[in-house]
Amino acid sequence: MDSARAARDELAGLEAGQAERNEEIKSKRLDLPWVPVEKEYEFDSEEGRKTLAELFDGRSQLLAYNIMFGPGYTLGACPGCSGLADGLDGSLVHLNRRDVTLLCFSRAPIERVSAYKQRMGWQFPYVSTYNTDFAFDFGLALTAEQAEQISELKELIDNPPGWLQEWSGQIGAELKDGLRENPGWIAFARDNGTVYHTYTVTAPDPFVAPYFSFLLERTPKPQPAEPRSWRKDEYPE
Repeated sequence: MDSARAARDELAGLEAGQAERNEEIKSKRLDLPWVPVEKEYEFDSEEGRKTLAELFDGRSQLLAYNIMFGPGYTLGACPGCSGLADGLDGSLVHLNRRDVTLLCFSRAPIERVSAYKQRMGWQFPYVSTYNTDFAFDFGLALTAEQAEQISELKELIDNPPGWLQEWSGQIGAELKDGLRENPGWIAFARDNGTVYHTYTVTAPDPFVAPYFSFLLERTPKPQPAEPRSWRKDEYPE
């Protein structure tokens, strides 16, 4: 018992140090400069075409998650991204009450975005960036030319591990197209009629992982090292 208590105390010290470091990082994040968005963007939503400013829905802050669901995905969005999105609806009312609009983006056309949203049973606003430069301008997607220049990405495409080959089958797209989408969070602020880009974080940052993965970190058994994911309606028996 004494050794178990000592081990827990040691871990508690490490976790306290991490919490302190997280507070420092949060402060740095809040100190980031607000960059005016000067380019005009229009998106397809379930209510019709909307500008970036209109997506705020009357609030002063906008937080959006970019779900990997490119125009070439024939079987649906990334299962891992879908797992993250499954946890968002419960936060909607709490963020809205705190002057934050929460939504998701994808580059798939709005008809497929809306159909997938209905299939998954999501309630949050889900917007299509199809036929816009938005995702490319903000690092949420790569052009084919950009992807060719990234050696690590080319290696994954040319010599994919088994789990990535499986993922390609799940989305119904070749890896050279599927991996051009970049999962990530992006934040904007609106002040006196001007929209500002304030923050972006993309994979492999842990914040881009599904919330249930953070819960699994507190369970007694380790999870498999390979990052396999399933949509909630496709888990194997």
